[in-house]
Amino acid sequence: VFSKIFSHEALESYLPKIQLVIKDTLRAWSSNPESINVYHEAQKLTFRMAIRVLLGFRIPDEELSRLFEVYQQFVENVFSLPVDLPFSGYRRGIRARETLQKGLEKAIQEKLQNTQGKDYADALDILIESGKEHGKELTMQELKDGTLELIFAAYATTASASTSLIMQLLKHPQVLGKLREELRSKGILHNGCICEGSLRLDNINSLHYLDCVIKEVLRLFTPISGGYRTVLQTFELDGFQIPKGWSVMYSIRDTHDTAPVFKDVDIFDPDRFGQGRSEDKDGRFHYLPFGGGVRTCLGKHLAKLFLKALAIELASTSRFELATRTFPKITLVPVVHPVDGLKVKFFGLDSNQNEILTGTDAMLGATV
Repeated sequence: VFSKIFSHEALESYLPKIQLVIKDTLRAWSSNPESINVYHEAQKLTFRMAIRVLLGFRIPDEELSRLFEVYQQFVENVFSLPVDLPFSGYRRGIRARETLQKGLEKAIQEKLQNTQGKDYADALDILIESGKEHGKELTMQELKDGTLELIFAAYATTASASTSLIMQLLKHPQVLGKLREELRSKGILHNGCICEGSLRLDNINSLHYLDCVIKEVLRLFTPISGGYRTVLQTFELDGFQIPKGWSVMYSIRDTHDTAPVFKDVDIFDPDRFGQGRSEDKDGRFHYLPFGGGVRTCLGKHLAKLFLKALAIELASTSRFELATRTFPKITLVPVVHPVDGLKVKFFGLDSNQNEILTGTDAMLGATV
């Protein structure tokens, strides 16, 4: 099912909707007279992308904001110690999950009843259809669980990587300049505007420098520190025997930091992935931001597409600057993010933002 949800055809159909959600968000950031907390706003953005694009829910903005707050409370308490006492994080997490499930059930029911005006099959449509193909009508509980899993997969790690991307573009204006130059050379950016119809999946995949930038963000600021695997066959590592059946954890971050193929590992250098150097091509497991083996992250192509679409919009339609005197420190828990969330002031490049914002909302309502 997930191979269909993240197939080339599915990504192609999601792309215009992802663009609309990103455009709408960046215009809202630019119209804010104050600086924004990028990490918090990126979480809102990825949540909105999951709800509007992946799941196709037509939830009003006010209700969507409430659902986001509940979802945040659920995520913040999901790993609490299972001590079921009043006011405990565990109890708050359980209550948030129940509220969330009710909101999702309402959205699913409305979606099942209202199929008019849809011009693409979203992930939830594919999930429902796959159940029918296998002669099994999915229950409401199964639909809610699948919906929650899709939101969870699209949310925290993508928000982390989006924040890291914005911070690196701020730190390295020459990288932003090279991105703009590539967009111009490929006929995507002209006179400060994205050419209509130019952003197709094949066009985006042909942007080699953009690909290098996203790869370098994910190398240096991998959202998740590692993963777990079960040992299928007893083996020896550095003189220690690891028995079959044990659980082992591999570190993505340490792998990226110590892999001999990467030169000057602490430096943000997208060109390391360029054709002249191709530092990720030597060996299979030196570069693994999405894990490795048969259990590699299924949503990696969607995540990279989202980050590329965000980078294109940032390079094309936004001017932004750091709102604090120095760049914040980075914390690694629960995912990589700046300790202060990264305070940034955005300035729109278009003088008619209010009209455009209204138009975008209308377009989203009609197509998503």
